[in-house]
Amino acid sequence: MMRIFRILKSLISEDENFLHGLEIIEGWVSKILSIGMILVTFIAIFQLGYSLYETLVETIYQHNQASFNAELFQLFGLFLNVLIALEILENITAYLKKHVVQVELVLVTSLIAVSRKIIILDLEKKDSNDLIALAVAVFSLSISYLLIRQANSKNH
Repeated sequence: MMRIFRILKSLISEDENFLHGLEIIEGWVSKILSIGMILVTFIAIFQLGYSLYETLVETIYQHNQASFNAELFQLFGLFLNVLIALEILENITAYLKKHVVQVELVLVTSLIAVSRKIIILDLEKKDSNDLIALAVAVFSLSISYLLIRQANSKNH
């Protein structure tokens, strides 16, 4: 117990040791998040595959076009869930490689997430305020992405 206390004291007392300890913790947390996102991605792929199979079988046997159209939007949402999970995994991987949060990747992921929300939106259950809020979010994210993209192209 005293040995652990001495190690902690040395880590806290010197700034370089403390920062090195933080870097180690950040690395482990990033690796754990990566593993978690891989699991989430596989679950999302499984859910997509199951829903796709179920929808196709239902359409073939029941010939219910209205049901298929409603399910199609759910399938689009599931496809985008997988894409969002992959983008988040890419964000984590980029952080592990460069130890910098890449704002451009975060903005792209956010745009995909908002686009997913728009695609699966049930217009009959939402009012105009929800649509305006989503439009403002898309516009703001797009402008932010454009500005970051231009700044990055000038730096390279």
